[in-house]
Amino acid sequence: MGATNQPPDLLPGTLDLLILRTLQRGPAHGYGIAQQLLVASENVLLVGESSLYPALQRLLLNGWVKAEWGTSSNNRRARYYQITPVGRRRLAAERREFDQLILAIHKVLNAT
Repeated sequence: MGATNQPPDLLPGTLDLLILRTLQRGPAHGYGIAQQLLVASENVLLVGESSLYPALQRLLLNGWVKAEWGTSSNNRRARYYQITPVGRRRLAAERREFDQLILAIHKVLNAT
């Protein structure tokens, strides 16, 4: 991690977890999800369309989110995503797994 302004890479599967957590707060369109991730991470997690929309499609196919068309705040047609009950259960499971992974990484980094 040098002094570049490039955002850090996400661990595999982390984007799904972050999207589900964002949608737990309420329905949002793709751009809104990306903006919420950027704001919540204090401008560290910049998620591009090339990562975001394939992840949203994967979440749809797994039944973890559902989508419907609506109108955005700037009066444009947008697809709004909402977490499903199955998605909420998946979020809880992924959160436990992620917490275990972070704890294990922390132990390795702090081992003497």
